Amino acid sequence: MISPLLANVFLHYVFDLWVQWWRRNCCRGDVVVVRYADDFVIGFEHETDARECLRALHERFGKFGLKLHPEKTRLIEFGRWANACRRKRNEGRPETFNFLGFTHVCSQTRRAGRFIIWRLSIRKRIAAKLADIKAKLRQRMHEPLGMTGRWLGRVVRGWLNYHAVPGNSQRIRSFVYQVGRLWFRTLCRRSQRASRTWTWTRMQRVLAKYLPRPQILHPYPNSRFRARLEAGAV
Repeated sequence: MISPLLANVFLHYVFDLWVQWWRRNCCRGDVVVVRYADDFVIGFEHETDARECLRALHERFGKFGLKLHPEKTRLIEFGRWANACRRKRNEGRPETFNFLGFTHVCSQTRRAGRFIIWRLSIRKRIAAKLADIKAKLRQRMHEPLGMTGRWLGRVVRGWLNYHAVPGNSQRIRSFVYQVGRLWFRTLCRRSQRASRTWTWTRMQRVLAKYLPRPQILHPYPNSRFRARLEAGAV
């Protein structure tokens, strides 16, 4: 089993350097490449470039005994003009794709109707995280309330630090609510007396004390990039 560090170094040669060369020498339009470990997304201005790059990628990886993941590798119509183009062809909404824990969706702002990409926490990942928290809460069932509350607060805060991005409000609110319900059910199972004394109203006061509020913590990408550019100009 190769370590992530060695895999990253290997892909730097196999993929990063090659795709920079391919972008300079073989493309007609703009190309955007984002890679994290062994996952990557490539955006193309022209469909012909996308299809040619996919063919060349299969050939490049094959030279090193590697293969693109058959289920994750696909060409989709995505971006600013995808909705309009698909409407002209009487097709449905643009496909979505998963990357780095988020489902990426073509959408529009409510007020101005401007194009925007919403990043929504992947539902399966949320379900898996809640299942993990549920199992750990059962292990901590008889610990003091404050000890469990402080631990749970750190878990939720860490999750929000990554997932609290613009457009993801509904899913982060749902996640925090579901965590609270799991804790409430665990407390009610402590004993017959606990099931009678623990009410949801009482539980809400406890949750307000220990769990962080579900609110957006990250700026929009264009605000973040602007700050970087201004810092670089200084």
